[in-house]
Amino acid sequence: MRIFRLLKIAHVMWRYGLDEIAVESLRSPALHRISSALRFGRDFKTPRGQRLREALQDLGPIFVKFGQMLSTRRDLLPPDMADELTLLQDRVPPFDPDLAIKQIEISLHKHPDQLFASFERTPHASASIAQVHFATLHNGREVAVKVLRPNMRRAIDRDLELMETAAILVEKLWADGKRLKPREVVGEFNKYLHDELDLMREAANGSQLRRNFADSDLLHVPEMIWDYCSESVIVMERVHGIPIGRIDQLRAAGIDLKKLSRDGVEIFFTQVFRHGFFHADMHPGNIYVGEGGEDFNRYIALDFGIVGTLTDFDKNYLAQNFLAFFQRDYKRVATLHIESGWAPKETREDELEAAIRACCEPVFDLPLARISLGQVLLRLFQTSRRFNIEVQPQLVLLQKTLLNIEGLGRDLDPDLDLWATAKPFLEKWMQEQVGWRGFRERVKQEASQYSQLLPQIPRLLHQVLTQQASMPSADEVRRLADEQAKTNRILSAGLGLIAGILAGTFALLLFFLLRH
Repeated sequence: MRIFRLLKIAHVMWRYGLDEIAVESLRSPALHRISSALRFGRDFKTPRGQRLREALQDLGPIFVKFGQMLSTRRDLLPPDMADELTLLQDRVPPFDPDLAIKQIEISLHKHPDQLFASFERTPHASASIAQVHFATLHNGREVAVKVLRPNMRRAIDRDLELMETAAILVEKLWADGKRLKPREVVGEFNKYLHDELDLMREAANGSQLRRNFADSDLLHVPEMIWDYCSESVIVMERVHGIPIGRIDQLRAAGIDLKKLSRDGVEIFFTQVFRHGFFHADMHPGNIYVGEGGEDFNRYIALDFGIVGTLTDFDKNYLAQNFLAFFQRDYKRVATLHIESGWAPKETREDELEAAIRACCEPVFDLPLARISLGQVLLRLFQTSRRFNIEVQPQLVLLQKTLLNIEGLGRDLDPDLDLWATAKPFLEKWMQEQVGWRGFRERVKQEASQYSQLLPQIPRLLHQVLTQQASMPSADEVRRLADEQAKTNRILSAGLGLIAGILAGTFALLLFFLLRH
């Protein structure tokens, strides 16, 4: 089977001229001549980025997902290729409902007719990893049942093995191969895919996100029905809304699009800077807007297979960078990059400052419709290459999510000023971190530890004082040391005397034996 898969990949690469794209980057005149000679029968008028996208679509859902991930790594790809890969969508036909029912039986140990009062055989949605069926519990509650595609793990492992082989070849043959770190990229994709294969992990992610926004009117996250969840099947509350990409339907439903666009920015920065835990797959297919009841004009999040996390250090560092950008303090941005170790220590701060200014200054004071954060990020990545700055892995998902937010905001309200909306939030957050309120919050967080420690202080203090009281004074220590030294000298002399006696006895005995 593997040889047939390899032959198919080679055929698709040949048909779309990916061999020529690869050879373009190689410093080998001989290979260039061979590639030119082999162009017969193939039309390369189509742009290379489009050919790459269409080839990945032909190779199937695993390669589509790989292309989606690559589209976020604008530090690795030329702009035309990265732009085309952002167009990749999981347009995958649904699998046989009988296979879905069998998977539910295996995972939850009962037939859907026993688990649910009703179960819709026709899937509501289908993607590369799983598909969704609607059902009703016996208590009347409507739910969505997400079922993993059959044999996904085997198919993924097979294609990943081929990708790893290709990555090794790219690293050895391509002039820029080592800097692009293809094996690390494939390893990152490996982790990303296997995380998505565990639906229990997705359910836990959704539960965490729901808890984070439990007291918020901005975002509704469906509740997980834990008695019906496993690694291959999860069941969650069914939600009703309009996909955020359907602008005409949103207007017809009376949705306030300007408020929705501002709320989207606030949700993003709340997840990143308050929670350090964010939904990292916020494309239009995963975001709905409530059209009635408590969810009216409110975001609804779906599909929690991909989330991002940030440490306190990451959050503080990012907040300082964002604020420096908003204040156009490019010197501060350059200093932060060097102090954090992102940029080499030998980097000239003034040169880095000038490069960052050239990237960012043109975008300020413009409505979102005239700003492309993708282009700003691309120019920053190009600057990063010039200064040998490596894009931090923990921020790749953040960059992707920020681009998603940009797209959503532009569709909802072309006049939204992302900077003006985000700046007050970040300033307030920074005040909470470094001011009196931040100190008070950290004391409250540590209070549970203090409640355990404080009652023990008298006993611990008594132990310390007792130990100190039982310890000998300095004079006594010196006296004991002198006595120990005398004892050591006596023992040494005694041992020397015994050794001498034994040696003399042995010599006399040897002399006696030799004489007789």
